[in-house]
Amino acid sequence: MPQRLAAHAIDPARVSANAVAVVRGLRRAGFDAFLVGGCVRDLLLGATPKDFDVATAATPEQVREVFPRVRLVGRRFRIAHVRMRREVVEVSTFRRTLDDATGVAGANGRRRPLVSEHGMLLRDNAYGAIDEDAFRRDFTVNALYYDPDAEEVLDYCDGLADIEARQLRTIGDPVRRFREDPVRMLRALRLAAKLDLALAPETEAAIAPSRELLAAIPAARLFDEFIKMFLAGHGASTFEMLDSHGLSEFLFPATGHRQSLARLALASTDQRIAEDKPVTPGFLLAAFLWGAYSDRLPGTCGGKPCGEDHDGAAAAALAAQRNTIAMPRRHSYFVRDVWRLQPLLEDRRADTVAAALGDRRFRAAYDFLMLRVAAAEVSEELGAWWTEAQTAPLEDVLRNLPAARPRRRRRRGRRRGAQAAMATAAGSA
Repeated sequence: MPQRLAAHAIDPARVSANAVAVVRGLRRAGFDAFLVGGCVRDLLLGATPKDFDVATAATPEQVREVFPRVRLVGRRFRIAHVRMRREVVEVSTFRRTLDDATGVAGANGRRRPLVSEHGMLLRDNAYGAIDEDAFRRDFTVNALYYDPDAEEVLDYCDGLADIEARQLRTIGDPVRRFREDPVRMLRALRLAAKLDLALAPETEAAIAPSRELLAAIPAARLFDEFIKMFLAGHGASTFEMLDSHGLSEFLFPATGHRQSLARLALASTDQRIAEDKPVTPGFLLAAFLWGAYSDRLPGTCGGKPCGEDHDGAAAAALAAQRNTIAMPRRHSYFVRDVWRLQPLLEDRRADTVAAALGDRRFRAAYDFLMLRVAAAEVSEELGAWWTEAQTAPLEDVLRNLPAARPRRRRRRGRRRGAQAAMATAAGSA
């Protein structure tokens, strides 16, 4: 039986009225329903929930019968999105853990496995009761249910005790829980950083022997986790947690030990989010992969020319990262543009300055240049010059700059072209 606690720190005025309306609508239709998970956890910790989720005994199809505006999403984990005015409330059905590794019978009579050979859950969509639902959740602080009518918290897994201790603890054996879904390791470190929670000793100890399991997670799913970890206002502290547990090297193998630019970019992004300014994953990816890109640019190796042009270097650096974290094409284009403009910002000739100021990515490239100034990659004077150049009239900016660099004549190419033309003419004769 759960603990039913009325003496808690949840102020009903801070609870979403739309989420409460969903709970009451399901109850009027004859189904148990509660607010659940992160919203209850955050309210108890004094934080403001970003979203409000509901757990219910109704199936997704039954939820759709109760409310007029419902969209069913997900395959492995079927849920309902209920639109109430301008808010979307996520509604999930109570589920239970499946321990039968032999699988379930499919429509064709064949047994389909529930877990992979490594113990990762492949199917997790068996409906159950509320107590079963609580014990299949990841962390104790996420297994709390709030009854907005009785104003009670239902606690099945001692989550309230962990909230009071400001501790994050897995439900059950942490090694097994991480094996079922390795992304839980990333979620644990993200929540610990976001909410300033300490990892329970057994939870923390299970990360090192489990981190290689992240290799089995699709790169597209890891990009979703990238967004959650680094574009929610606490990216810098999350990265420190990842780095201290050896997960940053797995997620960003090309970054290696050159993390100063990445750390500066994360701090800048956190500050922009705090100031309600726009942010983009592309800016962070440009910082994380800058070293891998710049290492591939033209240079000298053992006294001989080596390296690739901008396009080749950018393509190679981005392709290597996609093996771990896939990124949509629009973000790849953003990264390429920011990198492409850096030599123009450094050159400061009349043609390159005019081209840079007129480029649609100039502001992002300038912000990236200022990160490089902070990392002592380029001079402070260069950063100060570009800061002033943005407010001065263009003719004043260009007046004292060197002229455009003359283009080199490609004599060999012309000679070959002339020879080919002569040969063609002789053949025609």
